[in-house]
Amino acid sequence: MAFNHLPGGVHDALGPLSVTPVTHSVPMAKNHRSDRSPTDSAARPAPGAVLDRLASAPGRASRITHTEHLPPREGRHAVWPDRIRAEVISAVQAKGIEHPWAHQARAAEHALDGDSVVVATGTASGKSLAYLVPVLSGLLDGSEAPNGRGTTALYLAPTKALAADQCRSVKEISHPLGTAVRPAVYDGDTPVEEREWIRQYANYVLTNPDMLHRGILPSHPRWSSFLKALKYVVIDECHTYRGVFGSHVAQVLRRLRRLCTRYGASPVFLLASATAAEPSVAASRLTGVPVVEVADDASPRGELVFALWEPPLTELHGEKGAPVRRTATAETADLLTDLVLQGVRSVVFVRSRRGAELISVITQERLATVTSGAGTAGDRSLARRVAAYRGGYLAEERRALERALHSGELLGLAATTALELGIDVSGLDAVVIAGYPGTRASLWQQAGRAGRSGEGALAVLVARDDPLDTFLVHHPEALFDQPVESTVLDPDNPYVLAPHLCAAAAEIPLTDDDLPLFGPATEDLLPQLEAAKLLRRRTKAWHWTRRERAADLTDIRGQGGQPVQIVEAGTGRLLGTVDAGAAHTTVHEGAVHLHQGRTYLVRELDLDESVALVQEADPPYSTVARDTTSISILETDIEVPWGDGRLCYGSVEVTNQVVSFLRRKLITGEVLGETKLDLPPRTLRTRAVWWTVTEAQLDAARINPEILGGALHAAEHASIGMLPLFATCDRWDIGGVSIPLHPDTLLPTVFVYDGHPGGAGFAERAFHTARSWLTATREAIASCQCDAGCPSCIQSPKCGNGNDPLHKRAAVRLLTELLREAPAS
Repeated sequence: MAFNHLPGGVHDALGPLSVTPVTHSVPMAKNHRSDRSPTDSAARPAPGAVLDRLASAPGRASRITHTEHLPPREGRHAVWPDRIRAEVISAVQAKGIEHPWAHQARAAEHALDGDSVVVATGTASGKSLAYLVPVLSGLLDGSEAPNGRGTTALYLAPTKALAADQCRSVKEISHPLGTAVRPAVYDGDTPVEEREWIRQYANYVLTNPDMLHRGILPSHPRWSSFLKALKYVVIDECHTYRGVFGSHVAQVLRRLRRLCTRYGASPVFLLASATAAEPSVAASRLTGVPVVEVADDASPRGELVFALWEPPLTELHGEKGAPVRRTATAETADLLTDLVLQGVRSVVFVRSRRGAELISVITQERLATVTSGAGTAGDRSLARRVAAYRGGYLAEERRALERALHSGELLGLAATTALELGIDVSGLDAVVIAGYPGTRASLWQQAGRAGRSGEGALAVLVARDDPLDTFLVHHPEALFDQPVESTVLDPDNPYVLAPHLCAAAAEIPLTDDDLPLFGPATEDLLPQLEAAKLLRRRTKAWHWTRRERAADLTDIRGQGGQPVQIVEAGTGRLLGTVDAGAAHTTVHEGAVHLHQGRTYLVRELDLDESVALVQEADPPYSTVARDTTSISILETDIEVPWGDGRLCYGSVEVTNQVVSFLRRKLITGEVLGETKLDLPPRTLRTRAVWWTVTEAQLDAARINPEILGGALHAAEHASIGMLPLFATCDRWDIGGVSIPLHPDTLLPTVFVYDGHPGGAGFAERAFHTARSWLTATREAIASCQCDAGCPSCIQSPKCGNGNDPLHKRAAVRLLTELLREAPAS
């Protein structure tokens, strides 16, 4: 019998605030104008005092497991390089920015020297200005060419909202430069009548990788004058390009470089990233060119008080009678209520759209019912100062919420990561993070949203009932003493590379000279694409042979296969789509589906027609799919001894079938019931890490055959929960299988695999950090307060076997024995 854990949808995780103190060389000075008046700043409560008030409610103090104090840091100024045009410096100074921080000036110097550079500094450190100043200076020079377009620049953002936000900023700062700088957003929302003007006249085009892949590169002859003059390519929030999505973007950028070479251009890449491990390595892997890093953050930072908060155990019981903690949603709503009552301007970050709406609604209800000296009318007015912010809102609605938060009209905002990416929100006093966001990088990015005027701020991480969250709130050193993660991507993944080779051949026939640009796997893939009748070799080049567009072979954010359309029954209205790979787990019959604040129930999933019919409803529960999985080894790439056992990395084939779904209460998470499903199995060829144990190791760990399955199963669940601490993945990006006797290894074996065709780099990262990863897994299980296992340690929300069997103590003994002779990772 195999025990399994299948990946679900992909969640982005984003970058951090630097926590390393910097030598104070000059007094703190303002690089950007403060958004608060002096009296407002003086009235701000100290972050420690705010936390003390939160903890003063009955039973609250014991929920704080750790408090970290990050000291303030003073800023270090420099001067702009003398090659920057004086008009640009004047335009920047007109915005109230007298002098650059040292890292901004250094990045600009590299850009002017023609070096591709990544600025990897904390939230609100002025990364945008670091690349914008040399770009504006170059555009001003280019405007003096005979055609007025001697230089162009391309800006790439991971979201349309961020590109639009940046375009507004560029227009504001470049206003004194007149028509020399002509910025324009070019994406799926750009009206057709504006597109031709942009292609012919705009010199700073802001777009996203999807539009570059589908719209600009396939139509490169129409963009020839722009590409000929392309001097700078700005890649904002580049740490978001990870996993399969990042691998696709890496190949899109290689196609861009190839076309630029054809038109006689060799652009410099300017990348902005939140603080990351080895940012130059990740940026070079993304772009394919050497990249210099500027990571010494010279901007000022106020004091940050960072509290780790664990909700209490409740009297409720989950699967197998396991204890259940109070949900992070309910706990966070309480904290936001108290912060608003204190007059503390706050943002809550929550991972799901539904969670953001729930926290907002619960907070508003509690504020409206609080009795105080101001009376109920005053409390109702407080309730109106709380809102939700998430994807799916109109741009005008988002801007109105940002302005209201900025001005202080709004005191509390429950937001998804839609607010995390670079959009300027200043003047916050506190940030509450409902559940670990998946990476330390994203945690610091969200925490950095508070105290953006150099003032002190409070951040609180509220743990979910999850192995990783539980581990982190009891092991603060894993957050505060460790660097942020490396960005994981694999441009050589054949499932990623193949469609981009076809797209490149459709743009310009591929020649032998192009092969090194796309990586070492290219030479072996081309004959396969020729055999599949996608490409044809004629003389010295490969040509695209089909009538359809080659760029449509892949959705760079998807998982392959035709997307399933979500259609409202009765009206026939198309609500959206879901990736084919995620349809079985997210839009199966009976699933709860959320769309733009409305809740729907899936009435029917027609896989032949790729349609899910839904009907609006208001169920008091959420749904979680359950599945069974088997796995076979295709090829072992690396194998190392771990005592008598083995640690391996290689290619596998995973066969999965969704068999049922659970209904869980929204607020408490209590299981209401399970419903069987009849869906066909699916196969996935991907990459995996796996480890085996021998009879001697089992004897040493005192594990007999009766408890072996439970020990392996518990270790598998916990290891999947802990991997996001070591690779930039979400637990839903990866899956696992454990089996007491695997037919390929003939030993007890635990697998953890990437949930994407061809792999995403997460399993490889797990292999290379296996000792640290599995040590943390053992510690997470051993330190949990429960007796026999719970969602905080070894139970999984998506286990196809109903979390049975599981054996907590045997898992600890097994991992202890496995690690006894493990080589250092």
